[in-house]
Amino acid sequence: MDVIYPLAVPKGRRLCCEVCEAPAERVCGACTVTYYCGVVHQRADWRSIHEKICQLLIPLRTSRPFYNSEEERQHGLQQLQRRQKHLIEFCYTVAQKYLFEGKYEAAVPAALHSLRFRMNVHGLSSVELVPAYLLLAEASLGLGRVVQAEEYLSQAQWTVLKSTECSYATQSLLHRNLGLVCMAKGNCEEARDHLANDIYFASCAFGTEHIRTSGGYFHLANIFHGLQKLDLADTLYTKVSEIWSKYLNDRCEALSQARIQQLDLLGKRFETDTGLDEAQEAEAIQILTSILTIREATSDRAPQKTIFVLKILAMLYYLMMDSSKAQEYALRAFDLAKEQKLSVREQNSIQDVLNLISAEEAHPITQPPGSSRWGLVKGS
Repeated sequence: MDVIYPLAVPKGRRLCCEVCEAPAERVCGACTVTYYCGVVHQRADWRSIHEKICQLLIPLRTSRPFYNSEEERQHGLQQLQRRQKHLIEFCYTVAQKYLFEGKYEAAVPAALHSLRFRMNVHGLSSVELVPAYLLLAEASLGLGRVVQAEEYLSQAQWTVLKSTECSYATQSLLHRNLGLVCMAKGNCEEARDHLANDIYFASCAFGTEHIRTSGGYFHLANIFHGLQKLDLADTLYTKVSEIWSKYLNDRCEALSQARIQQLDLLGKRFETDTGLDEAQEAEAIQILTSILTIREATSDRAPQKTIFVLKILAMLYYLMMDSSKAQEYALRAFDLAKEQKLSVREQNSIQDVLNLISAEEAHPITQPPGSSRWGLVKGS
């Protein structure tokens, strides 16, 4: 990560830090178009997102070339917009992944990039800005900055109120974050209302049994668990587990059929077979391991529920092509099933997962040399 200092600033131009918008004193030596107030924010941005998009920022932040015709100019503008839209989603996914992994500090620069690109493409009052505001609110909440989280949520709410075209998916995310803030402030009743709205809007967008809806059920279960309403919490944790079990089981079955034909569903091999992006995979791990912890604490009363979640995690890691973790969870499920003397059928279902993992280890899928999951050029 080379660093140089700006030697001169064009008259009338103010260079701002990429992270905090304070007056800048440093510039990234790799792209020379990204500025920082100091080394702390430069390192934070580099580790969060800048390393992954460094070179991609150059054509977006340098002077546009001279075009010989209006047609060339329109083509250049379209290319610029496509790059920005790509970076919107990429930065958003990276920030989401950090959030689900509990890396709140790292999520902030990536979320800020997504917000700025959204402003450039959609304008300052577009509802398209809301998902980025919500990421920043969640990161702030994770860092214990409740007031700042509320400020981002207020911006999101105001943008939604002014919009006539806000999707159900966006409204779901808004209510989820409002619910999380209420939980952090100890206002469980208001949190329940927001999470109920989250589930409603997610159900309208994706359906009641969709993995995108399961997050609302999970957070609502956490509220009931904290209030010692364990029966309600247990019902919702079971629902979340069943949603993920069905989704992953369907993926496993599709993969088994595809491997018989030596092809995946599109006639080529995926790097992973979950059908999820990295942020969704991180969310699945966070939700399911949290439920497992709760199940293990009460495994003496309902060991079958612990076994069920262990099996789901085994399928998830199998589809993520992490054979070691998949086998670890599957063996734990199998050993517990034998210890509890579950039916032969239930033990065989876990054995089927172990057989899939063994087949994967015998015939692993390898990536092409030099390939990257992100599919992006990285800065030096």
